[in-house]
Amino acid sequence: MRILSGIQPTGEMHIGNYLGAWKRLVELQTSNECFYMIADLHALTVPQKANELAQATLQKAVELLSIGIDPEHSTLFVQSHVSAHTELAWILNTLTPLGELERMTQFKEKSKKYRANINAGLLDYPVLQAADILLYLPDGVPVGKDQIQHVELTRELAKRFNATYGAIFKEPKALVAKEEEGAKIMSLKDPKKKMSKSDPPDTWIGIFEDEGIIKRKIASATTDSGKDVAYNPAKKPGISNLLTIYSLVAEQPIRAVEKKFQKKGYAPFKKAVAELLISKLRPLRSEKKQLESREVYLREILRQGAKKANAVASRTMEEARRKVGFLQI
Repeated sequence: MRILSGIQPTGEMHIGNYLGAWKRLVELQTSNECFYMIADLHALTVPQKANELAQATLQKAVELLSIGIDPEHSTLFVQSHVSAHTELAWILNTLTPLGELERMTQFKEKSKKYRANINAGLLDYPVLQAADILLYLPDGVPVGKDQIQHVELTRELAKRFNATYGAIFKEPKALVAKEEEGAKIMSLKDPKKKMSKSDPPDTWIGIFEDEGIIKRKIASATTDSGKDVAYNPAKKPGISNLLTIYSLVAEQPIRAVEKKFQKKGYAPFKKAVAELLISKLRPLRSEKKQLESREVYLREILRQGAKKANAVASRTMEEARRKVGFLQI
């Protein structure tokens, strides 16, 4: 299958991003044609400093390569390096009723969070996202449950364009991971809330964090009353979150992890979670350290990625222009 996914450049990747999505995306590249995009245009919906955005974009490339994205098997590129994204987004805008965008769940949530900066880009984000996807004619888009609504809008816009101007676009499927593969990692301090890098640092664990900090954060993670290491998200959300983390990192079923730590108590279990995380993340941190000193190499990977992405996107865009009726040069 051809697959497309993206990630914004701002903020350090945390274990929620990695275990819930990118670990799977690394695995998908071995048997699929994958396009992985650093979405710097989307990052502009909140204020950015120019020099920091450029550096964050390069840093995100380092992170993705460090976790195993392989430019020999995947196309890694920066969104703004392919101008067709914004061109197609404008065309799709003319097919998108305003009411549909105002009903998008993420727009409602972000409007509450960023009351001082409810810009048009925040509203229009899903249309640009649809353009991101449709340009590459993918079969599937790996997403979490919170992004299914955006993929459904993408499918609807593909239908509308095809019906209005003539068939070009595929209607990509939302590839939602099985529950055990893409389980949500929750906040270490509020385990009823999804882990987010926009929250205070002690609520999440960056995958490249210092080992001492990882130990401290796990040790201070919120748990629950009682002593049993048992999975029950409703009654024991804190310990259930740590069980989920251990299960995904160790690649063992939660029931097997429960059995392993039966009657051992919270402190030994937390120590084991920290040690396992540190062991698994250590090679990624080592790889990141090496890549950070190879800027020329990194820029060449992104240049080649942009070349490959443009080759596909420009063919799609040329056909879209012809279907719409734009005068050809």
